[in-house]
Amino acid sequence: MSLLRSLIKIKRVLHSRFPYGYKALKIPWATMASTADQIYGILDSTFVVQDTGVHIQEAKCKSFISFYRNLTVQGDRSLFLRLMAERYGINHDYVMQLSRNLPAAQDRSEAMLLKTEERLRGALMPRYQQLFGQIGKVDSGVKFLVDMRVDVLNSMSTCTNEVDMAYYQALNLSLKELLVLWFSVGLLNLQRVTWESPCDMVQKITDYEAVHPVKSWTDVKRRVGPYRRCYVFTHNSMPREPVVVLHTALTDNISSSIHSIIQSPGFRGSSNPEESSPEVLDPPTEQEVEDPSKISTAVFYSITSTQKGLQSVDLGNYLIKRVVRELQVEYPQIDKYSSMSPIPGFRVWLIGEINKALHISDIGEVIEDNLLTRSELLQLQPHGKNRNALETFKHCIQSHQWLNSPDLLDIIKAPLMRLCAQYLYVEKRRGYALNPVATFHLKNGAVMWRLNWLADASMRGLTQSCGMMINYRYFLDTTDENSQKYLENHTIAASQQIIDLASGVTPQD
Repeated sequence: MSLLRSLIKIKRVLHSRFPYGYKALKIPWATMASTADQIYGILDSTFVVQDTGVHIQEAKCKSFISFYRNLTVQGDRSLFLRLMAERYGINHDYVMQLSRNLPAAQDRSEAMLLKTEERLRGALMPRYQQLFGQIGKVDSGVKFLVDMRVDVLNSMSTCTNEVDMAYYQALNLSLKELLVLWFSVGLLNLQRVTWESPCDMVQKITDYEAVHPVKSWTDVKRRVGPYRRCYVFTHNSMPREPVVVLHTALTDNISSSIHSIIQSPGFRGSSNPEESSPEVLDPPTEQEVEDPSKISTAVFYSITSTQKGLQSVDLGNYLIKRVVRELQVEYPQIDKYSSMSPIPGFRVWLIGEINKALHISDIGEVIEDNLLTRSELLQLQPHGKNRNALETFKHCIQSHQWLNSPDLLDIIKAPLMRLCAQYLYVEKRRGYALNPVATFHLKNGAVMWRLNWLADASMRGLTQSCGMMINYRYFLDTTDENSQKYLENHTIAASQQIIDLASGVTPQD
């Protein structure tokens, strides 16, 4: 009977604390009660019993880590995080008491005010943050906290309860503050990955590659071979785990096509920077020796943050700067640094804008020529098959049929280039560029330099940006100034090509 009473009590407590609780998580209440009972037990044993012995603290942390890792269901982990945040966060009553003492302390003396403020500062630190600090000292503890933050972010993304969301946000802020401190650039190690690097490291950079997926081991060998550089940041607490990965190509000019980089081994000249070669597939060659006389340019063509738990912890910026310093030592003659960047989100944005324009037309309002010019509409009209020109434009983008039609290709190039430049240069969110990749490079001080037509004709490139890519160029003597202007005044440094395209000026062939 005592067990039954305990289960009923736990059910009532859960229902009172989580009005949407275990039902929203779709877990039977008896299972939830059993899991909650275990969670209460591990939390009490971790937080309630006070001790100062290092060995005992380490044992507690290991038990905490082991228990949490065995919670394989996201709902169980969300419950664990929610209970820990509520029961072992900030003592609100104590904070209110200290807050009420502040005026009296100020009247007594400045020293008393400072002491009260110090006690208030300590009271505002959640108890679980102290535990996180202890966990960071045990073996694999830092990696555990990085992974735990992923669960916190996942819980936030699915949470519908305002109070629960506040607790998850507090947990997230606490973890982020620690990780920003622990992953400062001075505590990270720069490592170059080559074909001779440990197999597990090569495998991980292959698995983590998110910009241009690796297709084979031959592909891997190209990306870490001659005229290529792959650098990673690692952390002493995660020594065989790449935190950020940067791929770089060493060329004689700024590339205008990703295909010439990832599908061709070794050196590939680019004497005509406007030429795109989407179908080039050079066969593998024997390992060649780099010729420094051929190298004048470094092109950053892929940067990947491997740990979701380090979201909003700025590491990519520092990795690019470190790699530039490394390359300046290795090849001092390099005088051009640029990215070869995708434009994720452009196609989705464009279809959304077309849908808005079509809706305005359907309700009888006049459409301004803010997407296609009258000349472009007239050129598209014959290809419509009973559609109006704007619907034809939308169908072309969604079906990619323009890629295999020379007539459509000539018609659609100008509006796509113009609209993409507008998306990158004009469209803003809270003052910053709408495109996240643009904001990343602009914050680093790069210049929005050149938009490249059919630079990525893969299905991924077509789906993201209708095949276009952009170079963000790093002029080393002005990066700090550009970064400051963008962060403070939201000023985008851009080349004349980008400005002309965004303004609707027809480029000269």
